[in-house]
Amino acid sequence: MNVPLWAWLAVLAGILVMLAIDLFAHRRAHVIGVREAAAWSAFWVALGVGFGALIWTVYGAEFGAQYFSGYVIEKSLSVDNVFIWAIIFGYFAVPRQYQHRVLFYGVVGALVFRGAMIAAGSALLGSFAWLVYVFGAFLILTGIKMLRQRDEHADLSKSRILRWFRSRVPHTDGFRGQRFWVREGGVLLATPLLSVLVMIELTDVIFAVDSIPAIFAVTQEPFLVFTANAFAILGLRALYFLLADL
Repeated sequence: MNVPLWAWLAVLAGILVMLAIDLFAHRRAHVIGVREAAAWSAFWVALGVGFGALIWTVYGAEFGAQYFSGYVIEKSLSVDNVFIWAIIFGYFAVPRQYQHRVLFYGVVGALVFRGAMIAAGSALLGSFAWLVYVFGAFLILTGIKMLRQRDEHADLSKSRILRWFRSRVPHTDGFRGQRFWVREGGVLLATPLLSVLVMIELTDVIFAVDSIPAIFAVTQEPFLVFTANAFAILGLRALYFLLADL
């Protein structure tokens, strides 16, 4: 699959424009209702499917099918993030009107981290094709572990990373609107929203360790792997707010 540099740049520019539109549309803190969440969810799904149709038209049915397979895999596996977000927001008692801002930056960080992991994975598979079997074995072991721990629940109070982060970075005793940092008494302090963001980014990296090897089993085209991940992740915030009340 020969993807010119301008196509990569066009996709990245398009993602940035969509993120800017999303941020502008939610510039004021407010509780996102089911109707608004449903509309945004439909918008992001339509973009993902529309991009797949474009791939199908330009590069043919084989690559189009690979994209859609990867998109469905990533969308399915990313639903786990939605429930973990609910646990994190519940643990920190984050007001609903502040949740979108945290998830926005969480998604931006997820795109950066996953882009780096995809680049590394593509380079490794390009040099060592047998690693795909290592990825497969890793996914089998992960599935067995999840099956054994299916009745366990995430307990953030036991998170060593969270305890370490809060012990190293001074925090305020409560939220300060949508801000992650504030200066009080001449001292720069983090708000609880920053801890929430750290945990969201951490959990996404953990989930990406599973989902990225899974999509490499479907396609090893970096362009398809990245775009399928990107369009699946972009719609997660709307999906979260759509299911939040449940």
